[in-house]
Amino acid sequence: MNSPRSAIDVNWALLLGLATVATLVIAPSFFLGNASGHDFQFHIESWMEVAQQWHQGILYPRWAEWANFGFGEPRFIFYPPASWILGAALSAILPWHMVPDAFIWLALVVAGFSMHRLAREWLAPRDAIAAAILFAVNPYNLMIVYYRSDFAELLAGAIFPLLVWRAILLAREGWRRVPGFAGVFALIWLTNAPAAVIATYFVAAIILLYCILERSLRALLPAIVAGATGFALAAFYIVPAAYEQRWVNISDVLTFNLQPWHNFLFATAGDPEFILFNFKMSAIALIIIAVFGISAVFAARQRLRGRTIFWILFLLGAFPAILMFPVAAIIWHYVPEMKFVQFPWRTLTPLALAATFFFAAAVSPLRRKWPAWFAAILALAALGAWMTTNNWWDSQDTPGVARAISTDAGYEGSDEYVSTGCDRYDLPENPQRAAALNADADEPLTAPNFRLHVEGWQAEYKFISVDSPQALVLALRLYPYPAWKATRNGAPIDYVTSPCTAPMQISLPAGHSDVILRFIRTADRTLGDAISLATALALLTLGYFKWRRKRTLPN
Repeated sequence: MNSPRSAIDVNWALLLGLATVATLVIAPSFFLGNASGHDFQFHIESWMEVAQQWHQGILYPRWAEWANFGFGEPRFIFYPPASWILGAALSAILPWHMVPDAFIWLALVVAGFSMHRLAREWLAPRDAIAAAILFAVNPYNLMIVYYRSDFAELLAGAIFPLLVWRAILLAREGWRRVPGFAGVFALIWLTNAPAAVIATYFVAAIILLYCILERSLRALLPAIVAGATGFALAAFYIVPAAYEQRWVNISDVLTFNLQPWHNFLFATAGDPEFILFNFKMSAIALIIIAVFGISAVFAARQRLRGRTIFWILFLLGAFPAILMFPVAAIIWHYVPEMKFVQFPWRTLTPLALAATFFFAAAVSPLRRKWPAWFAAILALAALGAWMTTNNWWDSQDTPGVARAISTDAGYEGSDEYVSTGCDRYDLPENPQRAAALNADADEPLTAPNFRLHVEGWQAEYKFISVDSPQALVLALRLYPYPAWKATRNGAPIDYVTSPCTAPMQISLPAGHSDVILRFIRTADRTLGDAISLATALALLTLGYFKWRRKRTLPN
């Protein structure tokens, strides 16, 4: 059994190793600017939105005020909160141009510690540290950092090994492991939805495989309860995101190039830039598959033959290798929610986990391990260096988004989050926050003694004061959404939408009107919050009584 001193030494060695490799990964940005991948601006926009809304006193944002050039969208109802909360929080202590690098650095370090927690139970201390470092900077993580900038998926992938470890403990030890698994499972769902879908199916596969290998169904009921508890903890996000899909164009998330069956390895459909990126990702996938396959053979022969952990990790590697090819098309078409993963190569996270574990296990019995580790580190360094020479570096994205927000110009939104019936590609240019139209809503109002003043304009609160000698239509720079409720002089009033682009319009009679719009808490949000709160309180109460019982037991 390791002494406390040796455990501390291992943790410090792990932290030093992870901090070193994470710093090397972000080092090019010190000279070249940020690695501006596919999703970079989306995440920067979200982080800046959240930081601004915190200043307005909105602790948990729902409506992205500056999306769609100020017409807004309910982005934060549908996009899980962990990544945008972390990004916004980092901005409180760092300048904006450093926030993406700090996020990446933290995610890679968390990935290493998460992998180490899984590996140390079956590998020697040094081998577990090596596996943790390799997983943190595995080729798929490098692709996310340098090409994709999907910060949420990077963070979810960092948590995934911890979820696998919790799933194994749950299968092995049953009910006492339910709270720990539920907490990590909920965290995955609160980080990235596609990664959470993948994690859900892979955890189910782990539990079923364990039952088969152990020839016992005892793990099934605790696993079902643990999964349900995890969903309940994350219900404050899951329930509104599921229910309110009917209020947005959510199907636009599956346009041609974003459908799984058009993103198998070495796909040739789509524009040339899309095909080139797919080929790069396919090459990375083949490298990880090769490492997994070769290492699994040696690991099985030397250290993990007949062990349950071997077959669990083999499943984590073999299943993704199948899912990334057209032979698995039926799974992507018909298994619930799998199509929303969009890219089959997103399953490279569990494959990378299995590959790094098996590589460490295969190297472990060797008398001279350093040549194998040196070769692995050299290969990753060469791959990372190659990626930094053909990706896109930009130092203007972050200040550009900040400028768009500070000048009230706004930025492009996301197709799938636009309110139903609205078209973000046909919005009026440079619209006012509020404008008056004649009663037919076809011309600006030109009545004498007319006054319109925007008294307040925040993310979830709009206040417009109007004095008019005749009836008019108040046109707002705001997309309609069922959570928006309008009042005139304190009484509820309906709004309509433009027949062309569908921004919000409110018909007002002659006279004085104080128009207030509030983004209210809908019933589905209240239900989700109640489920999460009740579940958290139940787990805390259970934990408290377990703690009290342990304290009262004799030594």
